[in-house]
Amino acid sequence: MKDQPAPLVLPVLLGAFLFTSLSAAPPMTLTPETKAKALETLRAGIRIADPEKFWVTMHAAEGLTLGGYGEEVIPLLEPKLSTEQDAQHLCGLARELVRAGKREPLAVLVEVLRRDDSYGHTHAAESLYKVVEVGDEAVMRERFEKSANLKLRLMAAAALARKLDDARAYAFIRDCRDGKDPDGLQIAAWILGIIGNRSDIEPLRARLGDAPTPLIRAYVVNALACLGDPDGLARLARDLEDPDPMIRTYAATFAGDAKAVSTQKRLEAMLDDPDADARIRAAQTLLQLSR
Repeated sequence: MKDQPAPLVLPVLLGAFLFTSLSAAPPMTLTPETKAKALETLRAGIRIADPEKFWVTMHAAEGLTLGGYGEEVIPLLEPKLSTEQDAQHLCGLARELVRAGKREPLAVLVEVLRRDDSYGHTHAAESLYKVVEVGDEAVMRERFEKSANLKLRLMAAAALARKLDDARAYAFIRDCRDGKDPDGLQIAAWILGIIGNRSDIEPLRARLGDAPTPLIRAYVVNALACLGDPDGLARLARDLEDPDPMIRTYAATFAGDAKAVSTQKRLEAMLDDPDADARIRAAQTLLQLSR
């Protein structure tokens, strides 16, 4: 495990300036060359044929949609719904089609969540959360309340909290944020970075010191950045250059959620990253923040 990085100490005035800049930041301005390179990165990514890179292709689909090119996603993914046999992959395809504007594939996510076979349950709940739906509320509540799988419970809670503002679901997510389970902390931080509020900043900051791995610490950092914490934003920017490709990739993804326009130069450099997923997430955020 890497040594924990020393805390960044930012003057109060600088912190206030960064938060104001984050809140009111104008869209990025991309050169035509950079925009074309980002688009080509995503268009090539969604066409990767290697089955081991399936989720990378789904991230490219997400990037195209968030960048304003969802109409390109539908004809590429829709034919695969009828042939895909893997329940988790089926959820990925349905999710990205819904994100791109098709409503019919919601039924696929609901059906997978209802199955007796639990293999696809977590992916179905996560996908419904990502497209701000719960599907069959009774089934989603059953997965939240009765599952022995912590990840599934958290994703079901996230869907209920995001769509229905469910107080019990929010309380469970925050309990996991403060608890001892590493997966609970990692996933709860990710969720709260998107649907939490500024009251989550201090409890999340308190977990930086005892995060059990650099990757989990990065999740906490990214959540803090999304919630408007200047120190979190500074750490996220630094993580874009981390030696670990997963940490770079997640930092690039959350830079979009954090509206971190100040990271533009680092994101542009990542279009040449040796890791395909890191390139795709950087391209996604550049297009997303330049709209």
